[in-house]
Amino acid sequence: MRVAVCQLRSTDDVEANLSSAERLVREAAAGGADLAVLPEYVASLGSRDGLASSAEPLGEGPITRRMAGWAGELGIWLLGGTVVEQAAGHRYDTAPLFDRDGELVAHYRKIHLFDVELPGQPAFRESAVFAPGQELVTRATEQVRLGLSICYDLRFPELFRGLMALGAEVVLVPAQFQHLTGSAHWHVLLRARAIENQCFVVAAAQWGTYGDPAQGRRSYGHSMVVDPWGTVLAEAPEEGDAVLFADLDPAELRRVRKALPALQHRRLGLVC
Repeated sequence: MRVAVCQLRSTDDVEANLSSAERLVREAAAGGADLAVLPEYVASLGSRDGLASSAEPLGEGPITRRMAGWAGELGIWLLGGTVVEQAAGHRYDTAPLFDRDGELVAHYRKIHLFDVELPGQPAFRESAVFAPGQELVTRATEQVRLGLSICYDLRFPELFRGLMALGAEVVLVPAQFQHLTGSAHWHVLLRARAIENQCFVVAAAQWGTYGDPAQGRRSYGHSMVVDPWGTVLAEAPEEGDAVLFADLDPAELRRVRKALPALQHRRLGLVC
């Protein structure tokens, strides 16, 4: 399975963001990707008001309909980064997955919300905008089973172990990781999640400054693909739009799990 991670820099301009995303998705399809992955907050990033104004019912609003059109026209699987989903009086940070026919076949609502105070920056309060999701989500493709996660989930290994227990062989991580924490933890966490669950990890990230310049907010970039042994198969630079390709071989995953059968040695329950 050929995957493409699409790295970009979103702003509050939804139309410009979607135009950039479409350009990268088309580049991914032209490069032979079976699956393209966009980053978190792909349609809007910068202000709370901008996020709120981009909210829509999943699959019914213009953003997700547009993404569905790309997937169907190009005949690829597409993880549309994340969008702001409006449902039952709540907003969710939601990752929509479209199949080759452009059908919305799965969606994951971010479970772990980023409520953090980092040095030199105003506090982050995702819970002021979003409600948390409740369910782990996997979906089979023609070749592998995908597990869905979002950004801050990366710090919670039990979520990834749960996805593995549900059969996930490739875990997707659309992200908008902060530069301060990313420079210390991004590579380590992605490789650790791949190693401990003996799965591929595919992470598409935002890059560059965003929002009010006085607040000093900056995304880390470094979109990457990691194999079940923890080897980085592809990595984007810290800055700049990029499309990176990696060929994922399910046989390699089976080889690693057979050679080092750690997953069979678990003693703390199905999801531990």
